[in-house]
Amino acid sequence: MNGWQTLFYKEVLRFWKVSFQTIAAPVLTAVLYLLIFGHVLQGRVTVFNDVSYTAFLVPGLVMMSLLQNAFANSSSSLVQSKIMGSLVFVLLTPLSHWGWFFAFVGAAVVRGLAVGVGVYVVTLFFAPPHFASLPWALLFAVLGAALMGTLGLIAGLWADKFDQMAAFQNFVIVPMTFLSGVFYSIQSLPPFWQKVSHLNPFFYMIDGFRYGFFGQSDTSPWLSLGIVGVAWLLVSALAVHLLRTGYKIRN
Repeated sequence: MNGWQTLFYKEVLRFWKVSFQTIAAPVLTAVLYLLIFGHVLQGRVTVFNDVSYTAFLVPGLVMMSLLQNAFANSSSSLVQSKIMGSLVFVLLTPLSHWGWFFAFVGAAVVRGLAVGVGVYVVTLFFAPPHFASLPWALLFAVLGAALMGTLGLIAGLWADKFDQMAAFQNFVIVPMTFLSGVFYSIQSLPPFWQKVSHLNPFFYMIDGFRYGFFGQSDTSPWLSLGIVGVAWLLVSALAVHLLRTGYKIRN
């Protein structure tokens, strides 16, 4: 293996060795959401035609879990390395900034997809499997995980301690995820809040992913793909720049 592949393997092994915490726990959390919201709101909330509310919840919960865990993987790894002082051993290697980027973001994508698959498999006990377009679902899953892994990389470079990282996740990532249409269709919102929802990039990741399940969505999947793709390119450019300049890791 070359340098970036070794770092990638190390990052995957880091979360896999504690998979009960990093994979099983998020799956359990998503199932609890499905049980509670599906039981309480089934038959009371109308979403897409011929789609039950429980089935509607499944792709939203899968994507929410995927996004949050992809972000958590890259961000927690960098912050933990800073605090423990082990980051210096990675800095001593001849890895380029692109090697860092592909290793950290790639591992975040793997963890996000692992959690997403775990959530989906468990939800098969509550809703029948249904894919209108599997390629669309896979495309948004990978692109969403890459975007959140890159955001986690940026947040990990910025944060100097776990308190800062927790604040970023609790006050930015979690609210934007929950307000992105995971538990509802934005068509059920008043016009003003529909417009506000369209300003949330997380909405397009979840809405595009849901299109892969039902062939229906609140907005065009092509528009969602364009917005998510451009957002990932922008945050990737920022992340690569920070790595190239050694922001908060080389001084």
